[in-house]
Formats: sequence, structure tokens, C-alpha cells
Amino acid sequence: MIDKKKSNDNDLCFKQEFQYTHDNPYHDRLSVFDEFVLKDDAGEKHQSSWSKDIFKNEAPLEVEIGSGYGHFMMDYTQKNPHINFIGLDHRFKRSFHLAGKLSKLAIKNFRYLRARGERLGFLFGEKEVSKIFYFFPDPWPKKRHNKKRLFQQKFLNDAHRILTDDGQIFVKTDHDGYFEWMLEELKQNNLFTITMQTWDLRAELPDHFLSSFVTKFEKIFIEKQIKIKALVLKKNKA
Repeated sequence: MIDKKKSNDNDLCFKQEFQYTHDNPYHDRLSVFDEFVLKDDAGEKHQSSWSKDIFKNEAPLEVEIGSGYGHFMMDYTQKNPHINFIGLDHRFKRSFHLAGKLSKLAIKNFRYLRARGERLGFLFGEKEVSKIFYFFPDPWPKKRHNKKRLFQQKFLNDAHRILTDDGQIFVKTDHDGYFEWMLEELKQNNLFTITMQTWDLRAELPDHFLSSFVTKFEKIFIEKQIKIKALVLKKNKA
């Protein structure tokens, strides 16, 4: 059994032997929504078979890492009933409250995972996902914490493997330092082509898809006149 301190190590989260450990009461409370919520490693049992086993159709599978308060997930799924959507976040209380809102939606073309983004490569199989959304992640701004950032080589390799040949990653962040970090990480490999890059999304690209919605965190940043940085990445074929 892996202890809690070690299980929170970012590098370990990317490895096969990682195990979820917790004692948060909201973990059990989430069981009320078992119809569409999967907890911890439960989603990993459906790797490569989400469409067949869970959604029972051949619609494109799209994934949001860090669904937060769910503003994007709720709006996007209801406007796009032709897709299969998976939102995931590892926060307990926030997940519980979001699940309550999701349960009231008319179109149930989604699943919600109380899981970690580092497990992307174990949750989905090769070429199983058409789009990945990654909006306003924790920037871990202190230098000693930078290694906790999800956007690194392990993540990029996993994302490249699970994306379809024409797959894309959509990114938004308020944090200059994390944005610079992302650009440097992308330079270290040839896995993705940057098809859109901006340091001021709303001023430069007001008609872009990424400007068409505002998350709860994004609204706060806009009110503070913080420029929204954004990327669209297209998978390069091997």
C-alpha cells in the first residue's frame, strides 16, 4: 500500500503502481451519483472501450481535465449532444457539488471522473480521444513547486498517444509563467503543432471558439484585467 504522502507525488501519479488514498467524506457522498460518476481508478477499467461499454455509440470522445465548477462542461455538452464527453477533477467537495448540477441536465452525453489528470494515459487508450480541454489549471507558481505542473513531457506523450490522428488540445490560462513553461515544454518534442497561440485571447481573437465561453475562474481574471493566454495544439502523426 502506498502512503498518502507518496501518493501525492506528481511523478508517481503517472506510474502504473499509483494508488488513490484518501479519507475525505465527500468521496462516499459522491456514490449518490454513481449513474454517471466514476471515482478513483474506476474509470481506468474502461480504457480503450469508453464508446463501446459506457456510451454505447461511436460518437467522438472529448475530455476536459480540471472541470472545476463545471461551467464549460455543462454548457458545452448541452450544445453538442452528438459527442461523448468526460470531465474530470480530483477535488472532492467541488466534484460533489458539480455532480449535483450535472444530474439535472437534460442531455446525459457525459461521464464525470473524480480522478487525477496525470492518469490520462491509464484512463484512455491509443487514439481514443478526439479533443482535450485544459482550462485555467493550478499554475504552481513557486519555483520549487513547478514540477507539480501537469503540462510536462509525460503528459504530452500520454496526450499524443490517446488522441486521434487529427486530435487537438485546447488550453487557456491566466498565468504568464505557466504559459511560458508550456511553450518551452512543446519545444522539447515534435509531438504537436501550435495552430493558435495568443497572449491576449479576447483582444486578438474575439471570434475564436475559446472566446465563446467564460468559466468561473476566467470571469474573475477578466474583471481583474488579466489577459487570457491560449493555445490550440494539433497532434503530429508519428
